[in-house]
Amino acid sequence: MRTERPTTVPPAPWKQAVVIILLAASIGAVLAGIAHCTRDHGEHDSQAWIREHLEALLPAQLADNDPLNDRLVVTAPDMLGTTRPVTIYRARRAGEPTAIVMRTVAPGYRGPIELLVAIDCDGTLIGVRVLNHDETPGLGDAFEQREPQWLQRFSGLSLSHPPQARWALEHDGGDFDALTGATITSRAIVTAVRRALEYHQQERVQLCGIPARPDRAPALPSSDVPADSPGHSPAGPAGEAP
Repeated sequence: MRTERPTTVPPAPWKQAVVIILLAASIGAVLAGIAHCTRDHGEHDSQAWIREHLEALLPAQLADNDPLNDRLVVTAPDMLGTTRPVTIYRARRAGEPTAIVMRTVAPGYRGPIELLVAIDCDGTLIGVRVLNHDETPGLGDAFEQREPQWLQRFSGLSLSHPPQARWALEHDGGDFDALTGATITSRAIVTAVRRALEYHQQERVQLCGIPARPDRAPALPSSDVPADSPGHSPAGPAGEAP
């Protein structure tokens, strides 16, 4: 006797479409969740990274607030070296502004060098740190590790010490020596720090509440978009042209 096999009826096309849609929606939800978690983690890492630099630059006695959460975002391409919004962090003591830390960009040998420049509200430099750069591997480390005193020498300087006209390399008739093998980068950093001081002097009525001149109360352009993401890893000396 022959046994007949039951006939398998294929699912209707609309049922297949429903299954595909549900599967796609499930995958999309999973990917969205992963992206959300990754973004939150990245933002947390970015804030921790910036906080570490701020704490290294600002003496504890200058701030009893959280400068990371007391900030301005400004646009000043001629002074700060970039057309992108730049973040300025403010330190306060008992509610009174004591210092700012601004991000500024210097044109390095192979690309932009992002700096953090700390200035007290009297216009005196507290310190300078290399934040990001696109230089040849090893060059960024040269400023932070191999020759840290080169960056440390900025501490205590201002636009009157040395005089503003002397804010240049010795090679260019100024008061600053160049790091060996990094003349272009040294020149760019000196210029960027000087311009940061000039910007502070011009805009400190907004930055610190201290008028720059009695007849001037400059406007401070701002944006809601902070520039707070970590970039390239530091690096160190390779051949630079003078």
